[in-house]
Amino acid sequence: MAHESFEDPNIAKIINSSFIAIKVDREERPDVDALYMAATQLLNGHGGWPMSVFLLPDGRPFMAGTYYPPQDRPGQTGFPRLLRALADAWRDQREAIVLQAGELQLAIEKEISFVDHLAPYTKTIDLPLIRLTLRDELVSRVDDNGGFGGAPKFPRPSYVQALLEFKDIDSVRAVERTLDAMSRRGIYDHLRGGFARYSVDREWHVPHFEKMLSDQALLARVYLMAARTYPDHGEWRDVALDTLHFVLSDLRVTSGFASSLDADAGGVEGSHVTWTVEEVAQALSESGHSADLNRVLSRWQISSPGLFEGRSIPRLAEGEPFSLPEELIQATEALRHARSQRVQPGRDEKVILEWNAMLASACLMSGEGELVDQALELLNSLRFTHCSDFTWWRTERREAHASAGDVAWLCDAYVDAFETTGDEKWLGDAHELARYLLEHYWDGEVPTEEFPRVGRGLFSQSDLVTDLPARPKEIFDGATPSNHAVACRAIARLAMCLDDDQLHAVAQRLVELAATVLDSHPSALPDLVEAAGFALEGIEIVIPGAPNELSQHVRLLPMTSSVLITGLGASPLLRDRRIGLAYVCRSGACQLPVSTVADLDEQLRRAHS
Repeated sequence: MAHESFEDPNIAKIINSSFIAIKVDREERPDVDALYMAATQLLNGHGGWPMSVFLLPDGRPFMAGTYYPPQDRPGQTGFPRLLRALADAWRDQREAIVLQAGELQLAIEKEISFVDHLAPYTKTIDLPLIRLTLRDELVSRVDDNGGFGGAPKFPRPSYVQALLEFKDIDSVRAVERTLDAMSRRGIYDHLRGGFARYSVDREWHVPHFEKMLSDQALLARVYLMAARTYPDHGEWRDVALDTLHFVLSDLRVTSGFASSLDADAGGVEGSHVTWTVEEVAQALSESGHSADLNRVLSRWQISSPGLFEGRSIPRLAEGEPFSLPEELIQATEALRHARSQRVQPGRDEKVILEWNAMLASACLMSGEGELVDQALELLNSLRFTHCSDFTWWRTERREAHASAGDVAWLCDAYVDAFETTGDEKWLGDAHELARYLLEHYWDGEVPTEEFPRVGRGLFSQSDLVTDLPARPKEIFDGATPSNHAVACRAIARLAMCLDDDQLHAVAQRLVELAATVLDSHPSALPDLVEAAGFALEGIEIVIPGAPNELSQHVRLLPMTSSVLITGLGASPLLRDRRIGLAYVCRSGACQLPVSTVADLDEQLRRAHS
């Protein structure tokens, strides 16, 4: 619509004669998107983008839709006709429009606060049973090509992670099939690195070529977690590291990392990624590597004609390793150089706090020295670029207040940094963010150990936001985890590190508020299922002192529902503990200390059973 309608002088004249036009970046203002998407879904039965919403001067919507063509088409009203009709209605039937806006607003408020209308959960939360139910749902949805649904097929790293703790053959096959398919087929960029947004087909072959920072971070995390869970699948770690190095090389900007690369280059979707046999031959010939032509064509299944509009999308042939064979390094560099000479995709350079925190978390999880250093540097810099006058902002532009997801992800990444370094500075920063989250986003009274069942959870937007007629809440996980789930995980992990009863109560309250959905439809809340493990069953692994064999071993484990507490800081769990020994604790109550990796593994096995 931007090209067809908003840039058309005649349509622009109609808009400007009767409306004040506001174009919203949904990534910068997810709260605006959530509010008006609810209106669009209520009025049309479905949502989508582009989204066109018509508002009263006070921001309440009265009409909404998705795509409108620049002129009438069979079955579709053209945008100019719609504009004229709404302008006429505003002039001649304003009372009816205001009445409709009022009725719609009531429906929207109920829709965007779904969690407030759930029936109270009166049973004891059976988390092992919820996990099993989730596992059964996911296994039943995996197809032969990997993934959890038909085309268009989106990566769902949260689903994969939910299956990692199960060792039955169906769960293992689902994980293997999904992770291998995504990393070996066309959705992965085998020459430059990184995942495309989604696949338009069931086979993960033809992607929508856009690359999002959030996808790179979340997929790198789950590949790293899977590699920890299944150490014999070393390629998964290679996929994660290759993805993270792509981000560091292609998305870095002055104040952090850019949010995305466009799907098209020079107006043609995927033109920077796809190849013909002739283009490969020319690139190799110009670099003096023509002898590698057949090997290159075979490895990446480049043929003539290709399967995508006559061109080929590189994907690994059966039996080819993910890591680049040494004999193809120079030939591959020739292809990369040739590709760099093409028109490149545009880059959205806004630095989103939430997605940069996700990236820092993934880099920390890698344990690689360079990536860990990059993550710590990024976390330190975000405080200066995204915080001013004790206020957190979603982007470095400091125009939109941070969402609950921004604050929660940064808090969680700070806990990751503490686990990685043992430096209590990160716990202090995380605690400060948790207080900010509760002060500006919590609905009602904050729970305590004495009064745990108070408060109604988190608004998605800060109370400092004053330009919207309602405040959404978010509990359902989508392409990214809900802020409800991430806040629960971050606060629960911080509570475990600090042995803080009030934070424990907050995390447990977040689980309780959504327990009805957890019990009946856990696949709608996979990230909250994970977070609930920290809130309800969390295990503290306490190893006082400098890094040693025990703490290094723990950092290689999946860390399901567990936190690692090291160093000589102020955490109460470090007090009166012998340096160099390991303590496995739950809610501050610890087993006898151990000094060997074997004894530590046995205690952890019993604690998780």
